[in-house]
Amino acid sequence: MTTYALIGAAGYIAPRHMRAMAETGGKLAVAYDPNDSVGIMDSHFPDAEFFTEFELFDRHVDALRRGGRKLDYMSICSPNYLHDAHCRFALRSGVDAICEKPLVLNPGDIDDLAGIERETGRRISTILQLRLHPAIIALRDRFANTNKRHKVELTYITSRGRWYHTSWKGAEHKSGGVATNIGVHFFDMLSFVFGPASRNEAHLREAERAAGSLECERADVSWFLSLDRNDLPESVKGKKTTYRSITVDGEEVEFSEGFTDLHTRSYQEIVAGRGFGLDEVRPSIDIVSTFRNAPIVRSNGVHAFAQRAMHK
Repeated sequence: MTTYALIGAAGYIAPRHMRAMAETGGKLAVAYDPNDSVGIMDSHFPDAEFFTEFELFDRHVDALRRGGRKLDYMSICSPNYLHDAHCRFALRSGVDAICEKPLVLNPGDIDDLAGIERETGRRISTILQLRLHPAIIALRDRFANTNKRHKVELTYITSRGRWYHTSWKGAEHKSGGVATNIGVHFFDMLSFVFGPASRNEAHLREAERAAGSLECERADVSWFLSLDRNDLPESVKGKKTTYRSITVDGEEVEFSEGFTDLHTRSYQEIVAGRGFGLDEVRPSIDIVSTFRNAPIVRSNGVHAFAQRAMHK
């Protein structure tokens, strides 16, 4: 049986990891979070040890190691800015890491983690779940060998309340900002389908919105991300709190279904030795890091939703 530790058990995404552990026949041995709202653990692993102090969690993990009760993986669902440190802790504890997106905030941190992988002989896998979505795989297969450049438009609006800006997610130095926190898996998907980005422009960068354009190997991409419900199209306002759209050459790509089990699929691949490692995660981290530091420019490729936001 595969045995896990979990950092960030009270976080938003942690229940998907617990479910994935359970659905792949794994066992959660110990979890840590400074917050104690972790009753969700009872649904899957009521016997798991739990700590709210990292030092006690560290001691327990070390005791398991010294006692020969081996942990196979440490799943990391902590705030984005702590992922790097928690991956280091996992590897130096002799445990492979499974880390939520974004793996790190800056590309240089990937190089450092690669060095620790070599030193410890352990491995870091990250959750790039859209690469496992059937519709995205079909899209990649469709455009893999084309010589034509495609026009892609990505729109993602997911409403968030005032709490968001009080939490760590609203602090750019902790979350990486909107483009990193809610967009990194889309940028991974775009580079996965259309090849790496060679040009990266920033058109809009605010606390609740971000927009820009990418020139990928096989596509020109215009994108817009928002946390503001007022940016929702009139057709969905009052009906839905999230709007997700990707068009390729004007044709809508339907991938709204099939998201719920992608963490389980990710765990299946990781346990089978086919997880996505540091090399796979680098393109998306390069994109969001470059965007975060790029000057704001205005060009003909500004997304229509971004244009409306600029004139509000």
